Amino acid sequence: MDKTAEAEIVPEQPRALTAHDPRLAPWRAFLTAHALVSRRLDDDLRTEQQMTLAEYAALVQLAEADGRRLRMNQLADGIVLSRSGATRLIDRLEADGLVERRNCSSDGRGAEAVLTDAGLARLRRASTTHLRGIQAYFLGSVTQLDLDAIERSCSAVGDRVRADGRPAACETAEPGADRTVAAESRVAD
Repeated sequence: MDKTAEAEIVPEQPRALTAHDPRLAPWRAFLTAHALVSRRLDDDLRTEQQMTLAEYAALVQLAEADGRRLRMNQLADGIVLSRSGATRLIDRLEADGLVERRNCSSDGRGAEAVLTDAGLARLRRASTTHLRGIQAYFLGSVTQLDLDAIERSCSAVGDRVRADGRPAACETAEPGADRTVAAESRVAD
């Protein structure tokens, strides 16, 4: 086998990430887009539906769950909130009559959040605002080919992080190479 063919087969070892690495551009673009779209979706829901994006996400998780009920830890994981953050969120939704808190049917020590009929109706009304926002701020800006790539890429990232919480690639990086975007902004040019 000639050297050119061999180079195509053997993957290149990842090089350590630095603050000025051009590979950070997609990461930064993702962070910015996510923050801007999330803020806009939250603003729209607050203005038109008097509901936050986090409240909407919790109602969606419950609506999609078997029996419209989830244990509190499952709900927190599904909406990517801390356990205490999810508890405070459910407290607000419960006060509004959108969710009920019940003892877990399979384990009396645990608590479940259960979507009420009023919560489901409220979710359905709010979904028109939310889906319109997704169309306008996200889908309207991205081609189908790019949507497929975004889905594959984000699914792969999520799967890798969920697998063990810490990708093996971090072990091969040089110490200090895992800088956050905030730390990057402090690096002098």
